[in-house]
Amino acid sequence: MLSPHEFTTLMLVKEKPDEIELGRAELRTLLERQLVIVELLASGHRRLRITSLGHAVLQAVARVH
Repeated sequence: MLSPHEFTTLMLVKEKPDEIELGRAELRTLLERQLVIVELLASGHRRLRITSLGHAVLQAVARVH
């Protein structure tokens, strides 16, 4: 189960991945659970991306509400 902070971070990665600091503590859990990944761009910058599993979690929660 995700904490409210982890869930909010997952939503932010989906909507605004460039605005998330890679040092956020919540990201560790999301990475471990394979809900997000860090992509290395051609420019050398790193960017967060939500995985298909991360999308599934968000869709499941949306169905409950």
